[in-house]
Amino acid sequence: MVYLLTILFYLVVLFAIGLHLTKRLKRKEDFLVAGRSLTAPVLVGTLLASWIGSGDIFSVSDLSYNHGFSSLIGSSGGWLGIIIVFFIAGRVRTFGQFTVPDIMEARYNKWARILTTGVTIIAYVTIVSYQFRGGGWVLDIITGGKIPVETGIIIIAVFVITYTLLAGMISVAYLDILNGIGMITAILLALPFLIQHVGGMDYIVANVTQRSHSFLGNMTWVQAMGYFVPTLLLALGQGNMYQRFFSAKNAKEAKKSVIGWVGGVILLGIALQSLAVVGSSYFKGLEANEAGKIIILVAHKGVPVAVGCFLLVAIVAIIISTANSFLLVPATNVIRDVYQRFINPNLPDKKMILYSRLAVIVLGVIAYSLISFFPRLLDAAYAAYTVYGAGITPALVAVFFWKRATASGGVLSILGGTTVTIVWEIINKIQGHLPFGIPAIYPALAVSLVLLFGVSLLTPKPPPEKWRAFFKNKDLTP
Repeated sequence: MVYLLTILFYLVVLFAIGLHLTKRLKRKEDFLVAGRSLTAPVLVGTLLASWIGSGDIFSVSDLSYNHGFSSLIGSSGGWLGIIIVFFIAGRVRTFGQFTVPDIMEARYNKWARILTTGVTIIAYVTIVSYQFRGGGWVLDIITGGKIPVETGIIIIAVFVITYTLLAGMISVAYLDILNGIGMITAILLALPFLIQHVGGMDYIVANVTQRSHSFLGNMTWVQAMGYFVPTLLLALGQGNMYQRFFSAKNAKEAKKSVIGWVGGVILLGIALQSLAVVGSSYFKGLEANEAGKIIILVAHKGVPVAVGCFLLVAIVAIIISTANSFLLVPATNVIRDVYQRFINPNLPDKKMILYSRLAVIVLGVIAYSLISFFPRLLDAAYAAYTVYGAGITPALVAVFFWKRATASGGVLSILGGTTVTIVWEIINKIQGHLPFGIPAIYPALAVSLVLLFGVSLLTPKPPPEKWRAFFKNKDLTP
């Protein structure tokens, strides 16, 4: 009961602060990009909290349980992507819009905006759906089944939807500072207690899952790169990240924030996987669809109660902050990039905020309805990473690194990568296994890149005004 009461207390405090922050909500910029006022420390907190999510708590735990520290291969794709992002963060803020589709239309055309919006909704709503599932797992485990998974999912879904529509980016960004500090403290505090509880390093080494390869664990190279590449592409193209850079006070603050972000992500990633690996030596024999729960089991039964409460609050914070962020972005896309852009260009700020809140509710309900499509959270995570990474990231990265990319190349790249991913996953669902045993990222990314480069080189060069704004920082002063 003490675990549940601690989590409920945290949620009440979170809701109260979010409700207070609604008083600062006056313009669409406040709801969508926090009034473009965020400094580097705030940005680090919100970038970190939005990146570390259920994918790390459950999907990476699943990999760590079965492959040990070889699971870092998947996480390192994200680390590399964030390092590359350092070189474009300032340029993103200088562009000064609201969403990734804004970038895509300015660089390509309106069809790129529409397709990017569609792909973002598919990927991000899927990501939100497994945040709901993760929250349901937490409540089920800590109450010994008194709150069933299905009921827990509903509770978390209602809280996330309600909290997100309160104050948008203002509530998400400032609460993420608290969440980020809590995550780092709780995870690093829990690790030494867990090592002591299971019996020390000798016991851990003797009882962790045996690996057939010192680097790959029990994965093949094809499987390993199937985790590395989607995470890399998601980091390069993540709409949450771009929306936060648009929220920065200026280009200099946006660029500085990436340094702290990558350091925090690496630290937390290694610490989380250490919890999962050490936990796997103690909580043995879990089935495939249960392995992702290892860190929750650690918090519930592997450390002292006080430490466990702190760690469980951190886990819930990770789930809530990620769900909020990934729900706000597609809601923004629907209202700004579709409704305002093509239906009502003169939409007043108050109505934009109202409609964005309605979009949050609708997309939250859709996310809830998707939960049953991917029984295993790991599969849902990498399907979402792939559809976004192969569909959007190549054309988006070309905006900042390749002046020769054309509208036709960009649009067909988005369409090709997305279509192949969806078809591949549908076949996987019907057959019960991947076509030819190959993860969707390989054919989807290949098609996306071939179309981007091939079509761009076969069509006339874009005029300089199409790419000039994305190849220099006009203002890096405070």
